Formats: sequence, structure tokens, C-alpha cells
Amino acid sequence: MSGATTGDVRRGRRVILWRHGQTSWNLERRFQGSTDIELTDDGIGQARRAARLLASLRPDAIIASDLKRATATAQELGVLTGLDISYDDSLRETYAGQWQGLTHDEIIARFGEQYAAWKRGEPVRRGGGELETEVADRAAPVVLRHADKLPDDGTLVVVSHGGTIRTTIGRLLGLDSRDWESLGGLSNCCWSVLGDGARGWRLLEHNAGTLPEPVLGDDD
Repeated sequence: MSGATTGDVRRGRRVILWRHGQTSWNLERRFQGSTDIELTDDGIGQARRAARLLASLRPDAIIASDLKRATATAQELGVLTGLDISYDDSLRETYAGQWQGLTHDEIIARFGEQYAAWKRGEPVRRGGGELETEVADRAAPVVLRHADKLPDDGTLVVVSHGGTIRTTIGRLLGLDSRDWESLGGLSNCCWSVLGDGARGWRLLEHNAGTLPEPVLGDDD
């Protein structure tokens, strides 16, 4: 949670958590994790369209994962706003070990029990990688640190990855980690908005930005 109390005079801060644009591995339903995959041409187009919408919200700061698909997405907003971008490897996607590079079907075929346990909400080191709580442990403090620097009613844009965004939202809302999956995934270049209220962070929007689109490989 944000640590805000009823005596905290700073209200109205917003955090926009924006997923990167489309990659070829998204289209193939191939688990990227921390593998550094670039945007497709369509992904660049998605980032440019979304950046125009987000620029209209007049953000005060932009932070981003240092993986190429996130940096390229963030740069589209940086160009429009003139803001410098702060890159942080703590905002990278979940490291998923042996799952990385495999398609959805291949993961189920090779790691069926592990996949089923993860979907049940059990703590699982997918492919021998990170726990979701460990991802939140590294990403959420970075988001909070930058949010604390905002002016009253300020807006922070965080450019990251589907799984990292979901775990960060879950942590900031104070949800039990078993319930994070209930937040659902983000489509490429869509975003969620958290608002800082009297009792902490609240989810104001989720998977916003376009007409409904399929979620392609949201944990990457």
C-alpha cells in the first residue's frame, strides 16, 4: 500500500501502468519473460497511438523497464511530452527460466502440473524462475518511490510488462497474492490506472486504451 493516512494532504496522485506494444513472440503466444524481444511494426504503431492518448493526460514523469519492448514504447510518449525517461531493471518481466521461449502449448505439455498449480494461485517458480511475490518485491517499491516524488494531483506513467504490472497492482492494492490472477491480463499497449485515495491506492481503470482486444501473452 502507499502508506497514506487520513492526515496525508497529498491526494489525487495517479499511477498509469502501461504495457508495452506487440512483439513477434506475443503473436506466437511464446513466453518472453526477461528475454529481450523488440516490438513489431504493429507494436510501434500501437505505442504511437496510445502515446497520443496518454500525452493528453499531461504526465509528470515516466519510468520504464529497460527491456527493448518497453523502452521503445516509453520513447513514443517521451517524444510527445518532452519528459526524460527513467529506466529500471526492477520493472522487467518475471524471469521464468525454462519457460522462456516456449509457446503456451509447449509449457502445458512439458510443465503441466507446474502450470496448473500456478493457475490455482499457488506460489510457483515457473521454469525455476521468480515467484510472483518476488516480482512485486522488486517492482512495487520502484513505483512507490517515483510516485512519492509527484506533485499534488501528479501523474506517473510506468511502462512495463503484463505480469509485472499485475503483480504490482495486486501489491499496491493490498490483495492476497493468490488473488492477483483475478485482475486479468492487459492487451498490448493498454494500461491500468491507480489513484491515491484516503485509504491508499484504488484501481480506477483496468486494461483501458482501446476497444476490447485479445490478451496475447500477458505475462511477458
